[in-house]
Amino acid sequence: MKAYWIAHVDVTDPEQYQHYTQRAPAAFTLYGGRFLARGGRSEALEGRPTPQRSVVIEFDSYEQALACYRSAEYQDACGHRQGAAQAEVIIVEGVAP
Repeated sequence: MKAYWIAHVDVTDPEQYQHYTQRAPAAFTLYGGRFLARGGRSEALEGRPTPQRSVVIEFDSYEQALACYRSAEYQDACGHRQGAAQAEVIIVEGVAP
């Protein structure tokens, strides 16, 4: 069953954040992740204010999504995001067809 990363990101240091965005896609590709949404227009209708960036990445399974997050490749990228952005990352399993 498919799974999705849903991330809300507020960038505080765009120059440093580029180091994250240059590294993270390699981990997503390695684990079969496909971007469905990345930083396009968005509007918060309930809850917290609209984040600067919203990202949705599809994986073939929940296990692949978790393995990607926990991978050395992604954790290396995350190290470059520290201090450059505030992020919320949620992995959610899709529904059966």
